Amino acid sequence: MIFQGAKFCSHCGARVERAEIEEAKSEPCPRCGVGMTATVLGSTTVRECPKCAGLWVDTATLERICAERERQAAVLGLASPAIGSGGALEDRIQYLPCPVCRKLMNRVNFAHYSNVVVDVCKEHGTWFDRDELRRVIEFIRGGGLDEARTRELSDLKERERRLSAAQTAAAWSSNCADEESSLNRHQGISLLAGGLIDLFR
Repeated sequence: MIFQGAKFCSHCGARVERAEIEEAKSEPCPRCGVGMTATVLGSTTVRECPKCAGLWVDTATLERICAERERQAAVLGLASPAIGSGGALEDRIQYLPCPVCRKLMNRVNFAHYSNVVVDVCKEHGTWFDRDELRRVIEFIRGGGLDEARTRELSDLKERERRLSAAQTAAAWSSNCADEESSLNRHQGISLLAGGLIDLFR
């Protein structure tokens, strides 16, 4: 966050390059329904709601932001006018419609471990309530994605270990059942043979 009207970030020195552009089509904000404005941050275009300061980022743009530090710096330099908080949004959980297809989006904890819950339309993009994109970028810059990958790999290995143990236990149980069945069959044959011998005496 920087002071409104500042040309450079006081923390990292990045130049603030933010401009609004006119577009023929204005998608509605999924949170409050107001038409969003296209905003250019460096070389990245996002949609911003002038009322709640939420951001709509399409899928390809979000992938580039996550991958490129220059784009991250531009987003961190985003200065929005201060607005009344109106209460914590998380206290009023609701599923929001995608501004493109109007289908309800999924609520997802970004990277499973960031503690930033965002609204995602897999086909069209991600909705970030006010300040959420900044928190996501700080999570990424703090090594969050690497940590998330490490945790996911660890979880995958643990699931594979449990599956292997379950398969081994099932195979052992099946072998024991086969051996018991074979033993019962041999005992049955022995009893039958003994009975026939007694019969012919």
